[in-house]
Amino acid sequence: MTHAPQIKIAATYMRGGTSKGVFFRLQDLPAAARVPGPARDALLMRVIGSPDPYGKQIDGMGGATSSTSKTVIVSKSTRADHDVDYLFGQVSIDRPFVDWSGNCGNLSAAVGPFAIASGLVDAQRIACDGVTTVRIWQANIGKTIVAHVPMTGGHVQETGAFELDGVTFPAAEIELDFIDPAADEDGAGGATFPTGNVVDDLDVPGLGTLKATMINAGIPTVFVDAAAIGYTGTELQDDINGDAKALTMLEAIRAQGAWRMGLIATPEEIASRQHTPKVAFVAKPADYVASSGKRVSASDIDLLVRAMSMGKLHHAMMGTAAVAIATAAAIPGTLVNLAAGGGEREMVRFGHPSGTLRVGAQASRRNGEWTVTKAVMSRSARVLMEGWVRVPETTP
Repeated sequence: MTHAPQIKIAATYMRGGTSKGVFFRLQDLPAAARVPGPARDALLMRVIGSPDPYGKQIDGMGGATSSTSKTVIVSKSTRADHDVDYLFGQVSIDRPFVDWSGNCGNLSAAVGPFAIASGLVDAQRIACDGVTTVRIWQANIGKTIVAHVPMTGGHVQETGAFELDGVTFPAAEIELDFIDPAADEDGAGGATFPTGNVVDDLDVPGLGTLKATMINAGIPTVFVDAAAIGYTGTELQDDINGDAKALTMLEAIRAQGAWRMGLIATPEEIASRQHTPKVAFVAKPADYVASSGKRVSASDIDLLVRAMSMGKLHHAMMGTAAVAIATAAAIPGTLVNLAAGGGEREMVRFGHPSGTLRVGAQASRRNGEWTVTKAVMSRSARVLMEGWVRVPETTP
C-alpha cells in the first residue's frame, strides 16, 4: 500500500497584537504556491487545518477562531522606498476558502519583526539598539504601513512592559503608522467614504432603515448605533455569538453595507467575501466588566465599540478596524465621532470586549472631501515557534 509522504516548509508561528498566524517567506513556499491561485490556497488551508466540519482545526495550526486562522506571506519588496511586501490570507474555518480581500492590522505588528529576523530587511537599515523602521507594502489592499520595531543588541526585542488588553502577558511595544489608509493601490487618494456621506440611511431587509457610517480606512467598515439594533455596546462574545438571530441580523447589515460601498455587485455575493467589510456597533461610554474580569469605567473611555469578524463578535478589536475607528472618530458627524462626544479629535480611547485601546488619526478636509494622512496605534508581537510545518505531499 502506497502512502503520500509529508513535505516540510520553513515557517514561523507568531502572535501579532490579539491574533496569531503562520508566517512564511515567499521564497520558502513550494514553487506552485509562490503565485496566487488554487495551489497556494490549498496549501495554506492544509497548514491551518481547513475546511473542518467539526470547527476545531485539530489537524492543523489554526485555533478555530477568526483571530487564529491566519496566514502571512512576506518577501523583499518590489516597490521603491519599501522593505518588504506583506500578503495576508484569512482562512475560513469550515469552508474551503481563503479570503485575500483585506489586511490584518494585528498581524501587521509581527511583519516587521519577522522580516528583520528572516533576513528580508537590508542589514544597513537595522539598528543595533533603539528602533528599526520597517517600511511595509500591504499587498492585499495596496497601502503602506510603517512599523517601528524595538531592537536590543542587533536583535528584535520581544519582551517588555507594554500591556495590550486581549493579550495575557506584557511585551515590547511596536508602534504602527498606517499611511494614507484610504489610498488606492496606485497611491492615489481613495474615497474615505465610498458613498460620499459621513452618515447614510441603510435599508436592511427584515430590519428596516438604519443610520450607518460606511468608511474605507484600514479596512472597509460599516458602523451602526448599538441602540438601533437593540444593544448597549457593553456586550461580550457570549452575548452575541450564541444568538443565531443576532448573527443573521448583523450579517444582513454587513451585506447591505458591502453593496452600498461597491464591494459586491449584489448583497447575495457577501457569502464569498467573509473578511471584508467589517460591521461594528458603537455607543456612548458606560461602565462594564471586560471578558478578563477587568472593570472598565465610563470615565476611562471615549466610546464603546463592538465589531464582528468572520461572522462572530471579536474577542477584542481587529487592528484594521481600530484604524477605521480612529479615522471615523477624527471626522465630525460620523456615528463613531458622535458616540465619542463629537467635535474634532486626533486620539480616542474606546472600550472593547477585552478592555480598552487608544488609537489616533490625522484627518483634514480638502475640496469638500475628508482625507486621512495617517492613523497610528501600538501593538506587540512575539515568536511562538519557528521551524517547519508539515503537510501531505498530495496538497496541490
